[in-house]
Amino acid sequence: MTVSKNINNPVGMGGGKRKKLSRAERQNNGPHRNLDRKAAADQKAELVRKMREKAGAAEGAKQAGDDTAQS
Repeated sequence: MTVSKNINNPVGMGGGKRKKLSRAERQNNGPHRNLDRKAAADQKAELVRKMREKAGAAEGAKQAGDDTAQS
């Protein structure tokens, strides 16, 4: 069996089965990574929204407590 010279010129068994990778995929930046980034961004946005709601509720309770103390 002959040995291939490089990845672009496969010779022998299994030749031609390797997927051609785009430059982005070779840098580990393929479509799967874009989906991971989107999921992470969505998760972060949800967390920030929850934190703001919690802070807003605490702020509202604090203001209500201040109002009763002033009366």
